[in-house]
Amino acid sequence: MKYKLLLVMVTVVWGSSFVIMKDLVDDVNPAWLLAVRFALAAVALALLSLKHRKLFFQREYVKYGIIIGLPLFVGYLLQTIGLTDTTPGKNAFLTASYCVMIPFLNWAALYRKPNRFHVVAAFMCLFGIGLISLNEGFSVSFGDAFSLSCAFFYALQLIFMVKFGHDRNPAVLTIWQLVVISVGSALVALVTGAPLDFSMLGGEAWLALVYLAVVVTALAILFQNVGIANVEPATAGLLLSLESVFGVAFSIALGYEALTPRVLVGFLVVFAAIVVSEYVPQALARKRTLR
Repeated sequence: MKYKLLLVMVTVVWGSSFVIMKDLVDDVNPAWLLAVRFALAAVALALLSLKHRKLFFQREYVKYGIIIGLPLFVGYLLQTIGLTDTTPGKNAFLTASYCVMIPFLNWAALYRKPNRFHVVAAFMCLFGIGLISLNEGFSVSFGDAFSLSCAFFYALQLIFMVKFGHDRNPAVLTIWQLVVISVGSALVALVTGAPLDFSMLGGEAWLALVYLAVVVTALAILFQNVGIANVEPATAGLLLSLESVFGVAFSIALGYEALTPRVLVGFLVVFAAIVVSEYVPQALARKRTLR
C-alpha cells in the first residue's frame, strides 16, 4: 500500500506542473528547457544520493539507467513540444492515455496477461480523464499528435523500470535517466539550431524552473521509480494517470477553472476505475475463499 500511496503523491506533484510548463515553453525553446531542467535535477539528486556514490559508475547502473532513460527522454521531448501547440488539459489527457497501453505492453514484454479488471479500469480511467481535461471540441492538431505519441514512450519506460529496476538502487538509476534526458535534449537543441536564450525569464520563472527541476523532476521521478518497481504495472499506470486529474484539481482550487458537473462526473469515473482495478478483484477473491 505504501508504494501505491507514493505513486499518488507523485501525481499530485506532477499535477501542479502543467501550467508552469505551459508558461515556460512560451518563452524558452522546449529542448533547451528540458536540457537545463534535467541537468539541474541530476545534480540535485546526485548530491542527495552521495552515500551511494560507489554505485554511480558501476556498469549495470550506467547500462540500465540509459536503457530506461531513453524512452523517458523521447516521451518528455514529445510532450513538451506538444505543449507548444495544444492546451494543458488536452496535453494531460493525451499523455494519460498510457494507462490504457500499459496492460498490453506488459503482456507483450513481460508475458503477464492483464486481468479483465485492469483492462476495464484503464478504459474507464481514460474516459474519466477526458471528461475532466477536454474543455473544447476535440480536434487533432500537431501538438495533440505529439502529446499522444509521448504516452507510448512513458508506458515503455514504466515497463522497462519494472523489468530492470527491481533489486537495484532506484536513486542511482534515476540519476542516469535524468542525465540521458538532459544530454539528449541538448543534442536535439544543437542539431536543430535552437537558440539558447533564457533572458526572457524573470525571477519568478527561475524559481518555477528550480521547482520543476528539484521537486517535480528529481524527487518525483525517484519516487515514481521506487513505486513502479514494487507495484503491478497495470495498477501503477492507473495510479500515475491521476496526474491529469490533479492538474485540473489545482486549476479549480486556484480559480483558473470552474468545477462543472462534467468535471465532477469525470472525477467520479476515475475514482470508480481505481475501485474496479484495486478493490473489486480483492473483494471477489475474499468472497471465493469464504465459500
